[in-house]
Amino acid sequence: MTTRAASDALKRPTIRDVAASAGVSRGTVSRFLNGGHYVSQESRTAIEAAIKLTGYQLNLNARALATGRSGAVAFLISEPQQLLFEDPVFAILLRNATEAAAVQDLQLVLMMAGTETERRRVTDFVTASRLDGVLLVSSHRSDPLLGALLREQVPTVTLGVALGFEGMVSSASTDDRIGGRAATEYLLGKGYRRIASITGPPASPGGLYRYQGYREALGEAYDERLVVAGDYARSTGYRGMAELLDRGVEFDAVFAHNDLMASGAIELLDERGLSVPGDIAVMGFDDSDPSVRTKPALTTMRQPFERLASEMVRLMLEAIDGGPPTAITLPAALVERDST
Repeated sequence: MTTRAASDALKRPTIRDVAASAGVSRGTVSRFLNGGHYVSQESRTAIEAAIKLTGYQLNLNARALATGRSGAVAFLISEPQQLLFEDPVFAILLRNATEAAAVQDLQLVLMMAGTETERRRVTDFVTASRLDGVLLVSSHRSDPLLGALLREQVPTVTLGVALGFEGMVSSASTDDRIGGRAATEYLLGKGYRRIASITGPPASPGGLYRYQGYREALGEAYDERLVVAGDYARSTGYRGMAELLDRGVEFDAVFAHNDLMASGAIELLDERGLSVPGDIAVMGFDDSDPSVRTKPALTTMRQPFERLASEMVRLMLEAIDGGPPTAITLPAALVERDST
């Protein structure tokens, strides 16, 4: 015979239990679980702690029947598949976005769209109403995939400003222009005067705005011969540094627009017998794993990845509820190590 105490212990935690633990009303918990509208940050923090403490889990089947939603969104990377495994930024964002989504009982589905065939399949899958929305983690100017998602009215949030779609889609971004400027001004402040740059793709928000910040900081000292374009892969940092050296134009520092390209640049300098920072200083952007694995450790600009992922999930819930497009911009922070 099951005692009442044992029966209570086996009961699934309810919204009432969460509300009691958090010290808020059941209505506040309900609003939090359905997008967080009109819930203070203090109440959000208390409810998140109460959910973990009580072990509460939302009945996704009941919510799907009530709302017509699946409770799942795509974490979509529109880059070649090899970059997913090479660039640690994607793994950092996926981990943080998964944690932020779990608090809201959202399931993330990892999808790749680096080719035209993959883009078509993703669009067909998402617009068949199998997913509630898309977190687009990489996009380029006038991205045809983003255009297709917007035409089909799929709730979408981008990482970085959606070039060509400004004001049409929600986004969470690091302030790349100010970050690029701060990186360059830091090098100038260290006494470097001939500062080269290995940029990201100019059609990407990071590639465009970090370059703008770099150029603004240099002013009249800007020299186009000291700029080469990369694509965020380590190999393009390696080749970009080789190209800069082979041009024969003197420089004493290089700002690579991500840590992966910076690590490739350091590898090339080592092969050429040049020391870092003795001969040439190297600076990156991201503060991802390569920044502490390079020798010497890399000075870089830290992106707030946890906050970016959390904001993307929050904006996604608002987009699903029909809210207007919103752009969130967060600052990058200097992390000084031994490469400068």
